[in-house]
Amino acid sequence: MTDTLTFALVLIPALVIAIVFHEVAHGYMARLLGDSTASDRGRLTLNPIKHVDPVGTLLVPGALALLGGPVFGWAKPVPVNKWRLDNPRFGMMAVAAAGPGSNFVLAGVGAVLLGLAMPAGLGFGGDMEAGAALLVNALGEPQWLATGLFYFILVNIFLGLFNLLPIPPFDGSHIVGGLMPDRMRAGWEKLQGVGMVLLIALIAASWVFGTAWVGTVLMPPVTFAMGFYLSLADWVAALIA
Repeated sequence: MTDTLTFALVLIPALVIAIVFHEVAHGYMARLLGDSTASDRGRLTLNPIKHVDPVGTLLVPGALALLGGPVFGWAKPVPVNKWRLDNPRFGMMAVAAAGPGSNFVLAGVGAVLLGLAMPAGLGFGGDMEAGAALLVNALGEPQWLATGLFYFILVNIFLGLFNLLPIPPFDGSHIVGGLMPDRMRAGWEKLQGVGMVLLIALIAASWVFGTAWVGTVLMPPVTFAMGFYLSLADWVAALIA
């Protein structure tokens, strides 16, 4: 088994867990605030199959991977009826924030577990050029648990920050919309219906023209947050040493 294939087997479970918890967090927050739509439709489950969107989870990322483009996809959104929320305006902001918030909590859990599992002399190895960077011990032996936890942290940070971008229909756009005055909010909410088309167009433009806007915007905060969580892992490791 090549490092690249093994790396994929490490990365995919981390991505699935991050996405499922993200979606379920939206539904639980909505239920806490008065809207039981997601619960009534059986979406408050950690079963990943319930959250698969045939187009967004399978067709689009698969096609992009085959074409050599940036792999991008989405899960089936958890249904939320904002008019059933106790306070529709601020309720939608809380529901939107719950998804990224769950990812940051998961990253914290991953950091603690990484600190508990971190062997001495940990460093990167593997097929670096192919993108399969693995954590290895002082003898150069792959440390699969530590590698999985490292990428679990990274995936959750990226997913949380990515969804906080103020682009419809991302969570960040609902938070921004809730902060807008009434006269502007109606127009902003209309963009939610065409937001996915706009997003796909931006991703496609990034691929065709090589602008790499996602990396330019997100990498600085991702790097900063990763440093924070790795510091937490180091603190836990030192605590039990």
